[in-house]
Amino acid sequence: RLEKWSYEALGRHIGYLPQDVELFDGSIAVNIARFDPQATPVAVLEAARAAGAHDLILSFPDGYGTKVGEAGMALSAGQRQRIGLARAFYGNPFLVVLDEPTSHLDSDGEEALTEAILGVRRRGGIVVVIANRPKALDGVDHVLVVAAGRVQWLGQGEEVLREV
Repeated sequence: RLEKWSYEALGRHIGYLPQDVELFDGSIAVNIARFDPQATPVAVLEAARAAGAHDLILSFPDGYGTKVGEAGMALSAGQRQRIGLARAFYGNPFLVVLDEPTSHLDSDGEEALTEAILGVRRRGGIVVVIANRPKALDGVDHVLVVAAGRVQWLGQGEEVLREV
């Protein structure tokens, strides 16, 4: 029962990427680590690698120490989304929820997202993707299509996507 868990304890097992990613004034590393005071550089690095954001982060002059500014305004929307994805993977949560994860990604970002989804699945986790674009569903094994508040399709990913 979820109500028996504190938000802090439950939060360690859930990663979330909202449709509109908001970063906080601070470095890329502390944003990925969710401002966890006990975060280790290794955990931050693992999350960035899992999200396919490590090379992007290293391209900034100060790497993981790069300050993102208030609301992440020092970064483009796609860069914020990639950092937000790394934050969703911080701590290897069991459940990862991604809301419109490709909305600001280029093709490299989309490939990184697919690999990140597959990575969570390989380690036994669950990924829930909410998307309007089929490309965001690469790497998922089941698809549920809802239209006008009703279930239209449910089944194996590739099979459902062929029908839709």
